[in-house]
Amino acid sequence: MGDDSEWMKLPIDQKCEHKLWKARLNGYEEALKLFQKIDDEKSPEWSKYLGLIKKFVTDSNAVAQLKGLEAALAYVENAHVAGKTTGEVASGVVNKVFNQPKARAKELGEDICLMYIEIEKGEAVQEELLKGLDNKNPKIIVACIETLRKALSEFGSKIISLKPIIKVLPKLFESREKAVRDEAKLLAVEIYRWIRDALRPPLQNINSVQLKELEEEWIKVSSAAPKQTRFLRSQQELKAKFEQQQGLGGDADGGDDDEEEAVPQVDAYELLEAVEILSKLPKDFYEKIEAKKWQERKEALEAVELLVKNPKLESGDYADLVKALKKVVGKDTNVMLVALAAKCLAGLATGLRKKFGQYAGHVVPTILEKFKEKKPQVVQALQEAIDAIFLTTTLQNISEDILAVMDNKNPTIKQQTSLFIARSFRHCTPSTLPKSLLKPFCAALLKHINDSAPEVRDAGFEALGTALKVAGEKAVNPFLADVDKLKLDRIKECAEKVELVYGKKAGGAAEKKEGKPITGKTTALPGPAGDKETKDTATKPGPLKKASAAKPGGPPKKGKPATAAGPGGAGPKGKKGPETKEIFESELSMEVCEEKAAAVLPASCIQQLDSGNWKERLACMEEFQKAVELMERSEMPCQALVRMLAKKPGWKETNFQVMQMKLHIVALIAQKGNFSKTSAQVVLDGLVDKVGDVKCGTNAKEAMTAIAEACQLPWTAEQVVATAFSQKNPKNQSETLNWLSNAIKEFGFSGLNVKAFISNVKTALAATNPAVRTSAITLLGVMYLYVGPSLRMFFEDEKPALLSQIDAEFEKMQGQTAPAPTRGISRHSVGGGDDGEEEEQEEVGNDVVDLLPRTDIGDKITAELVSKIGDKNWKIRKEGLDEVTSIINEAKFIQPNIGELPAALKGRLNDSNKILVQQTLSILQQLATAMGPNIKQYVKNLGIPVITVLGDSKNNVRAAALATVNAWAEQTGMKEWLEGEDLSEELKKENPFLRQELLGWLAEKLPALRSVPSDLLLCVPHLYSCLEDRNGDVRKKAQDALPFFMMHLGFEKMAKATGKLKPTSKDQVLAMLEKAKANMPAKPAPPAKASSRGVGGAAPAKFQPASAFADDLGSNTMESKPDLKKAKAGGLSSKTKVQGKKVLSKPSLKEDDDKSGPIFIIVPNGKEQRMREEKALKVLKWNFTTPRDEYIEQLKTQMSTCVAKWLQDEMFHADFQHHNKALSVMIEHLESEKDGVISCLDLILKWLTLRFFDTNTSVLMKTLEYLKLLFNLLSQEEYHLTENEASSFIPYLILKVGEPKDVIRKDVRAILNRMCLIYPASKMFPFIMEGTKSKNSKQRAECLEELGCLVESYGMNVCQPTPGKALKEMATHIGDRDNAVRNAALNTIVTVYNVHGDQVFKLIGNLSEKDMSMLEERIKRSAKRPSSAPVRQAEEKPQRTQNMSANASMMRKGQAEDMSSKLKIMYRTYRIQNRNMGGHPETTHTVPREFQLDLDEIENDNGTVGCEMPALVQHKLDDIFEPVLIPEPKIRAVSPHFDDMHSNTASTINFVISQVASGDINTSIQALTQIDEVLKQEDKAEAMSGHIDQFLIATFMQLRLIYNTHMADEKLDKDEIVRLYSCIIGSMITLFQIESLAREASTGVLKDLMHGLITLMLDSRVEDLEEGEQVIRSVNLLVVKVLEKSDQTNILSALLVLLQDSLLATASSPKFSELVMKCLWRMVRLLPETINSINLDRILLDIHNFMKVFPKEKLKQCKSEFPIRTLKTLLHSLCKLKGPKILDHLTMIDNKNESELEAHLCRLMKHAMEQTGKADKDTEKGASRIEEKASKAKVNDILAEIFKKIGSKENTKEGLAELYEYKKKYSDADIEPFLKNSSQFFQSYVERGLRLIETEREGKGRIATSTGISSQMEGTCVPASTHTVSSSIGNTNGEEVGPSVYLERLKILRQRCGLDNTKQEDRPPLMSLLSKPTLPTVASSTDMLHSKLSQLRESREQYQHLDLDSNQTHSSGIGTTLASPSSAAANIDDLKKRLERIKSSRK
Repeated sequence: MGDDSEWMKLPIDQKCEHKLWKARLNGYEEALKLFQKIDDEKSPEWSKYLGLIKKFVTDSNAVAQLKGLEAALAYVENAHVAGKTTGEVASGVVNKVFNQPKARAKELGEDICLMYIEIEKGEAVQEELLKGLDNKNPKIIVACIETLRKALSEFGSKIISLKPIIKVLPKLFESREKAVRDEAKLLAVEIYRWIRDALRPPLQNINSVQLKELEEEWIKVSSAAPKQTRFLRSQQELKAKFEQQQGLGGDADGGDDDEEEAVPQVDAYELLEAVEILSKLPKDFYEKIEAKKWQERKEALEAVELLVKNPKLESGDYADLVKALKKVVGKDTNVMLVALAAKCLAGLATGLRKKFGQYAGHVVPTILEKFKEKKPQVVQALQEAIDAIFLTTTLQNISEDILAVMDNKNPTIKQQTSLFIARSFRHCTPSTLPKSLLKPFCAALLKHINDSAPEVRDAGFEALGTALKVAGEKAVNPFLADVDKLKLDRIKECAEKVELVYGKKAGGAAEKKEGKPITGKTTALPGPAGDKETKDTATKPGPLKKASAAKPGGPPKKGKPATAAGPGGAGPKGKKGPETKEIFESELSMEVCEEKAAAVLPASCIQQLDSGNWKERLACMEEFQKAVELMERSEMPCQALVRMLAKKPGWKETNFQVMQMKLHIVALIAQKGNFSKTSAQVVLDGLVDKVGDVKCGTNAKEAMTAIAEACQLPWTAEQVVATAFSQKNPKNQSETLNWLSNAIKEFGFSGLNVKAFISNVKTALAATNPAVRTSAITLLGVMYLYVGPSLRMFFEDEKPALLSQIDAEFEKMQGQTAPAPTRGISRHSVGGGDDGEEEEQEEVGNDVVDLLPRTDIGDKITAELVSKIGDKNWKIRKEGLDEVTSIINEAKFIQPNIGELPAALKGRLNDSNKILVQQTLSILQQLATAMGPNIKQYVKNLGIPVITVLGDSKNNVRAAALATVNAWAEQTGMKEWLEGEDLSEELKKENPFLRQELLGWLAEKLPALRSVPSDLLLCVPHLYSCLEDRNGDVRKKAQDALPFFMMHLGFEKMAKATGKLKPTSKDQVLAMLEKAKANMPAKPAPPAKASSRGVGGAAPAKFQPASAFADDLGSNTMESKPDLKKAKAGGLSSKTKVQGKKVLSKPSLKEDDDKSGPIFIIVPNGKEQRMREEKALKVLKWNFTTPRDEYIEQLKTQMSTCVAKWLQDEMFHADFQHHNKALSVMIEHLESEKDGVISCLDLILKWLTLRFFDTNTSVLMKTLEYLKLLFNLLSQEEYHLTENEASSFIPYLILKVGEPKDVIRKDVRAILNRMCLIYPASKMFPFIMEGTKSKNSKQRAECLEELGCLVESYGMNVCQPTPGKALKEMATHIGDRDNAVRNAALNTIVTVYNVHGDQVFKLIGNLSEKDMSMLEERIKRSAKRPSSAPVRQAEEKPQRTQNMSANASMMRKGQAEDMSSKLKIMYRTYRIQNRNMGGHPETTHTVPREFQLDLDEIENDNGTVGCEMPALVQHKLDDIFEPVLIPEPKIRAVSPHFDDMHSNTASTINFVISQVASGDINTSIQALTQIDEVLKQEDKAEAMSGHIDQFLIATFMQLRLIYNTHMADEKLDKDEIVRLYSCIIGSMITLFQIESLAREASTGVLKDLMHGLITLMLDSRVEDLEEGEQVIRSVNLLVVKVLEKSDQTNILSALLVLLQDSLLATASSPKFSELVMKCLWRMVRLLPETINSINLDRILLDIHNFMKVFPKEKLKQCKSEFPIRTLKTLLHSLCKLKGPKILDHLTMIDNKNESELEAHLCRLMKHAMEQTGKADKDTEKGASRIEEKASKAKVNDILAEIFKKIGSKENTKEGLAELYEYKKKYSDADIEPFLKNSSQFFQSYVERGLRLIETEREGKGRIATSTGISSQMEGTCVPASTHTVSSSIGNTNGEEVGPSVYLERLKILRQRCGLDNTKQEDRPPLMSLLSKPTLPTVASSTDMLHSKLSQLRESREQYQHLDLDSNQTHSSGIGTTLASPSSAAANIDDLKKRLERIKSSRK
């Protein structure tokens, strides 16, 4: 047993590893107990066992293993770190526990696995268990299956991923072991519980007997949804909910919610393994399918049919197979084969799902055409096929094909197409069925419901009914406007019967899917495929916007929506449905018109209408006009009136005056009446006829505009233009076009029929009259504003000369935005206005593209051409491609039908001849432009192959491919590209070129997208492999793309995807993810309402919220084509911002020639706006390795508003010489345009960073020259860089530090140096630190040197984030392979060593031996240099030390330097924060110039500014200083800042003061000590002038913070609070001893301050503190100081207001008011001296206000009578002092009757007059009486008073001190009688107290206190009797008490003794004090001396730790020294004696 005792002594963890099993067993037992006992899951104990847990479970001894398992389970359950052990422990459990014979071991093993799952480690456990299924030991397999089953049953299918389990299930069913098969069966049943039928397909191939058994088991499974019963740690809320339900007894509904999500989540398709079938096709398939014999063709098809039965197919290139099947469907004569081929297509579509989408476009038209077959089985097969295909694509993609077939003559085709549409609609939601789709479909279906064949009609009704159900009536009704009621009812009836796949909800988003297999095939759950489509279309901004447009119920619209489209169809498009109020009117006959007109017009008027005399006609018109003006809208018969006007002579009127009137009346009628199109048609001909008339033209135009407003511009314009061009008069034509140009600007472009105009414009362009041509070109310019560059497409075939004119006009319009519509908005769109506006705007862009006449080139793509393209000879291939190019060129715009071309072109993309590849790419680019958005359907089979070309090794080929991809993406939007696996497959290829190009492209495109398909997630694993690619560029691109992926997928998903990586990779990737998370941009905001696409008419500004501006600034407005899919906010260049101010955006011609104006235009708040945009990530963050085009474009756009156009052209020119020119201009204008430069600084700096990437040295040199000048200017202007400016500039500047040319490096370093003047060094530091990580060794070395310089200049505090981290980072470079870098690193650390000493080694941490020895060697070498202080500092300080006294120089040790640099940095940071906060005006602006901080000097000279020091009076102070030893100060070191004269202190003081209110106690204490230090030095104290209020505010804020926060904080050490209190009180006492400063405190601040101090005195929590009493005494003293020293008016006023507030506040304690009143009494007592300095008017106003709030009656009701007494006393004293004059001081009171003040004063005066007689006599006796009283005062009274104090709890110590003083003075005094009557305890207490005081006064126990202020502060606020006044002013030991305090006391004493006091001003100097005791004064010249002495004294006392009761010379109140230059001591004694004498004479 001997060795037993050995292991018994070991600690637990060692026992667990012991070789004896007993020891281990014992260890496990103890470990188990320990684990159960530890409460804190994060306790360090846990970490000890991290490596042991695996051994616990794999112990070789079975007994020990059981215990080990228990302990391990406890560990996993309780330890925070347990997750780290998952893999090894789970694998140990699987291999070493599951094979144990003991059931208990297996149970524990399972529990451990489940516990790991509970602590969120499910994936790792599942992985180990699945590995266990491959084990040879069946026991292990069974246990693993069982564990998986348990896990699934408890945690549910959300947490346990089923796919990998289902994958291995079939294999388990084949096992030879029955136990395994049985267990597998149980597992299958459990899985079935969770996913139901989704489990059938994967298991359909297992043994039929087993399948049957399973089916039987499955039937038994209860149909209730299963629930999760065990929860992860992160699901505690769910758990609580679950337990609560269990408690309620069963299933409350709550449970369903959670589970509902889990149940439909699994889609059978997802669980299946994809099967590869292409390789399994019969070898001769393609020959057989073309065979003549139908049997052979059938064989081929049957082979395919068999293969496509696989429910999930591997993606691949199915183009040929699809083509073959399509051919059979379309061309085969044997209908059986058609049905078979259709089945094959259906199988392919079902198996491939989304991946089949790319072929859908080819097949859909063929299938639809084939519906002409009558045989039901063929029709059914075709239906199944087309339905399956529909689920793989979107309605949008195949809509063209469907619509094309709708007009087919064959009724069956029409019927089946309609039915297909109806079925398709059922899969849609409002968002995937936008109006843009509904419109063409409804139009086509409306034809069907009017068809002659009943089956077509029925199908049409069903389709429309479905649309109505899906999209809602609001969306569909506008299109059903012309349908008669019967049919409409039929449609509604159909709508009610429809059942949607997605349920129906108002919002229309997909609801829970009903899992009805549509095609009758089990696998074809409509789930994901249908779902996909929902998501897809939702991502497009278009539909989204529309969905939101259909807001439920706005205000009711005018007019009846159903009839809105009216006869004229409300404009050419029948658009503007419900919004417009359309007026319909039938034509009236002339007779009816005459009747109606006669009713409203005077008879004379009607008769004279056609008079032959023009004057009569004119008179008639005047009457007509008057009548119209007076008519009401409702009763105006518009048509009748205009017909009367048109009556003979009508528009042929010859007299121009009559004609003008006539036209004016037409305009009036149109404006005032309900003017219909019918009326308009009556007059329009006449108006157009007169438009060109010189005299009547303007009137005619006005009338036309009025009509346009009444009848909508689109309709009016069409009529007017058509009329004009049917006439021959060129003048009319040109004027009509001019009118239209203008009208478009006024009305906006919505709803205009571009096509109609374009044909007329073309006619006009061909006109012979130049005026007509010019007008046409102007009109095109205006249209360009709205339509954008696509407008030019219509005119490309014009003559070159004309085309150049058009281009010039377009050029002029570029960069301008369309004006906001001013007309045509208000009248017609009531309520729905903006809605309508929005839709129309949105349609414009599309319309233009839709209007282009598209040619069908399908028939030109012949088989012969296709075979040419695929020929073996490259020349023939080239010929084929040339032909294609010319076909597309001729057609210009083509329909999407391009036959076999895609496959042919795809083959050429991997042509061996690169020239052909490039040609193919340019064809594809051309194709995209020609086909427009319809190119979408070819993305998968043509677009993706182009991406493959990005991997080409030739640069030019890659560039061409990228251009092509971009051209396509511009037409299609990004969604099509990101969908499916194609993109991820490309990224998977390990081709570095492909990867970097593709990632670059994604990084460019993703930020602009608002949402992306979920398939983007598939790219992530490949993105991660790119992050670790061998190729640096790939890694870089991957890192750049990371934030944009994260922006769409979210950090969580991205982090989860790292799970599959190797551990080393995972850590690296996670680190990158964290970094990317910080730079992650926000998603772009949804497009603003009613903004238009691309440039396509930047929408009316009126409807544009600011967010729209930034949406697409990335693409430069001027060049971007209208990108029809992207956010509609497109080309809103930021110019719109300027609108309303000067419209700077119009590049006038003059500007080009004139370069005299300013080059930088100041845009108010422009910079702030840009920062906000960048912050909100509406624009790209300026962050790149090399500047990409979109950055340059973005900068160009941003600059366009604030840089002169000509300069911008130079700046962005391709040639470097222009850049040099631009820089020269900028240098020239630098001084003259300071403000402009600063307002554009961010843009200038960004542009300069672009120049850093130029290779041309001259540009670089010029840039650096400019930067030096720029930074000089900025530092003169005291400008500070914003964070935004710094971060987008400094990193790029630092790149240039590594330039090979010395001269450049030198310049860059000089610039970095200057940077520190305008940007805090501490913030520069991280940027330079980042630079040390560069690959360029020169850059590393220079950056390290720069860091050294920073540390040398600014001390250690520049090191960010902490000195330790920074130094560790620097130290890593000591081992660099480059010598210069090593040296720089060593030198930098030596610099730090010089500043900081040995602490450096601690901060650096562990270095390798080699590095350490190098460092030590270098430090030794540097130590031989003379100065240990940094050289730079030393050189700059000589002159400073001379003017410093010995005292100060002692204090100036390293610490002080450190303080100064710290202060500087803190101050700078503060300044910058201040600016960034924006709201606070920057300090520099508030401080007058001479008091601003000269940062330049402070920063560089570290505190020795070469400014003149004031000439101080040179007293020989040495003899005074000698005998005194000054102890080293503990915290305080005078910051050298304050020595720098006040010009730089103002801002520093602001900063330090701001820190007083800091929430961090230490920061606050430090700030207070610094301020105290300043106040104590007289020559510096006045620097505080102007900051007093600010300081006091900070102080009482801090008091409030302590009171509310710190005191309540349990964790805070209360000693800290006492320290803070004593610092606050100390520095305030110091402040309030300096009278000049104390008087600066304003009323409001004093009020708050007194409030704070009194609250503190009453805070019972303070009394409970150890030194609490002391704090309260100090406050007492401070209050006295405040009362005495502040401006007496202000303090009195403050106290009155405070008293009023405290009496009003119900919450305020009576104690509070009482103390305020005591303060007031104190003030009353001081009144005799202060009365002359008080502004009585203000005080009386305050009293008046007080009495107004508290009339006497109310005051009398107060609980205490004090308030009324206080008020009376105050008024009485004032009256007494001022006499009747007091009544002259009521000037500030407006209404004296509001209070009783005046009456009260009058009463007092009256009373005083009666007393006068007596008073006079009294005065004579006054003086002698007082003296007498004093001399006769009985000793007993004094002693009685003192003993009373000792007896009272509060004042006991004070009493003892007074008794001690008394005894010392009157040693013969007898105190025996007083002690006799008291108890023994009291007697011994008094004696002991006196002894204690004695020992302390003798100077024992001198211990230095660590607080900056002595703990000895005493004084009582407002003592009870006048007798103790003198002592209450008492001296405080730790405080400096200036001579003025004593003079003040003396003054009071003298007054009491009746001696006179002369005013302060006319006192003789101090010298005379010695000879004339009657006139005490203070001489200003010696003030400094006194303060030095008192400082000395203070420093002496500060370190004598006197006990609390030791109050020096309390009753005399004199305890400080005054000195005169001659002999300090004598004077002091002399003074003492005098005061003594005066005092004793009182006695």
